[in-house]
Amino acid sequence: MSEVILKVKKRGTGKTEAKNLRKKGLIPGIFYTKDIAPIPIVAEPKPLRPIVHTSETKIVRLQIEGEEKEYQCILKDVQIDPLKDTISHFDLFGIHEGSRLSVEVPIVLKGQPVGVREGGTLQQSLSKVRVKCLPDRIPTHFEIDISNLKIGKAIHISDIQSEGIEFELSPETVIVACIAPRVSKS
Repeated sequence: MSEVILKVKKRGTGKTEAKNLRKKGLIPGIFYTKDIAPIPIVAEPKPLRPIVHTSETKIVRLQIEGEEKEYQCILKDVQIDPLKDTISHFDLFGIHEGSRLSVEVPIVLKGQPVGVREGGTLQQSLSKVRVKCLPDRIPTHFEIDISNLKIGKAIHISDIQSEGIEFELSPETVIVACIAPRVSKS
């Protein structure tokens, strides 16, 4: 699990304040955790991009200007302006050592399936999966070798082995399958 440092400043609240910050090229956000009241924050776009524009969950070491304490958190939500394709708001959720998190982890397929070489079609049902685990156990991704996948066979959640990680989907949920080719009627 990779960590990123994000330096932010406290900001005022309200739509007008957020709008003015966006005009200056800054991104308003909120930091919340169980222990303290939510803190409205503002960040520069550049250090925020590697946290937002990635498929992996990153631990963010949040440094709030004027505060001694550094907070560990994850990106919980992000809003993108549909017209400008820029970040318009972000939410950071504080994490505590010893408490389990619910996060989405990407699934990466490796290899060329036997079934595809035999004329089958690969059908991926999940590109990411939600799991519960301790912050230090969050995997960057699950790599699944599909080289031996034959026509009519599938790989399920139960086929992923990862210690200390609980999957939130049923073990029978299909991740990827190799389906038989359709035969056209002539």
